[in-house]
Amino acid sequence: MAQPKAAAARAAAVPMPGADIAAELDGLAATAPPARPPMVVIGHRGMGMNALASPDARLRGDVRENTLRSFNAAAGHPGVAYVEFDVQVTKDGCPVIFHDNFIYTEHEGEISGRRVTELRLDEFLSYGPQRKGHHGTAAGKKPLLRKLKDGRIVRWDVRREDALCTLSEALESVDRRVGFNVELKFDDGLAYADEELAAALRAVLDVVSAERAGGDRPIVFSSFHPDAARLLREMQGEYPVYFLTNGGTQTYADERRNSLEEAVRLCAAAGLQGVVSEVRAVLRHPEAVAMIKMEAKLALMTYGQLNNVPEVVYVQHLMGVDGVIVDLVREIADAVSAFTAVQESSAGSVDEDGVNKGDQAAALQAATAAAARTPSFSPREMSFLLRLIPELVQ
Repeated sequence: MAQPKAAAARAAAVPMPGADIAAELDGLAATAPPARPPMVVIGHRGMGMNALASPDARLRGDVRENTLRSFNAAAGHPGVAYVEFDVQVTKDGCPVIFHDNFIYTEHEGEISGRRVTELRLDEFLSYGPQRKGHHGTAAGKKPLLRKLKDGRIVRWDVRREDALCTLSEALESVDRRVGFNVELKFDDGLAYADEELAAALRAVLDVVSAERAGGDRPIVFSSFHPDAARLLREMQGEYPVYFLTNGGTQTYADERRNSLEEAVRLCAAAGLQGVVSEVRAVLRHPEAVAMIKMEAKLALMTYGQLNNVPEVVYVQHLMGVDGVIVDLVREIADAVSAFTAVQESSAGSVDEDGVNKGDQAAALQAATAAAARTPSFSPREMSFLLRLIPELVQ
């Protein structure tokens, strides 16, 4: 098939591997900490978002996103360390878990939508499937619809349903083995005074503090809103706060949101502990990993569709990225567990003769099985992939 001119020009611009490839790969490895902990896998909205318009059935959603069922399904995989979800605060001050700014339903053929933060708790919980004994059923079940990026409003159907939930319910009912990555949601189209942000943040912190009494679940906060992240760090010091950024893959009026460099500056100024970047920004600028982790001493995680590709996750592991937020939770958790097993088996203890101790046959069998599930590249192939990916994500 003939390439479009732009695509052909881009392909022609991809640098081909040279003679110094092995040395270049060694240099990349040298920029990351020598003894990295295992990469953290974080389930996006639980078992993955419901991308209703995706041609990939796996991404459209098997279970409703941002529900107790989705969170516990992700927690059931031993390779998943955290679940990520979105928190907004209702009109009457209750933190609820929902991604979109507006929630839609249909009655007698008429579609209506309301802003989540303008609903009372009982109104919010009346949308979608109802849980037995749920305190939000007074208005009856309202079918859930979703507005897509192209403006279409479609039925929000998934195979395994569950009711909408509150932050308090998640803290109480989700397996405590998994940590929470709590994204604090604010509408990009609205301007917020610090007092408005602080009120919402205080409502969230009050619930977390009350539910965590006697508990030990790891919790990390994050937000795309620079001032929300700054204020949350000022309001408390117990929980890490990360800044979410597109890293320049989209442009915003607030310059603090437009590059990885600006994200690092914000973290330094506000005392934040990490950056969560759209994965394409990191792949376009791999040198930023050393800037973020080694120079600024920040944690680095990524999100985005490319995180559903095991090879891309493996490249990030080699680069030193700390964690990935993913939709294909089982597939990516299995892949990360596999290449972590290979890494650990290759670093096993040896005796004075250089021979691995323990059950060598069992260890070799496990490592071989893990390696079969792990992306495997020669130094030449890996160097080419590292050069190619930034071109592909432009």
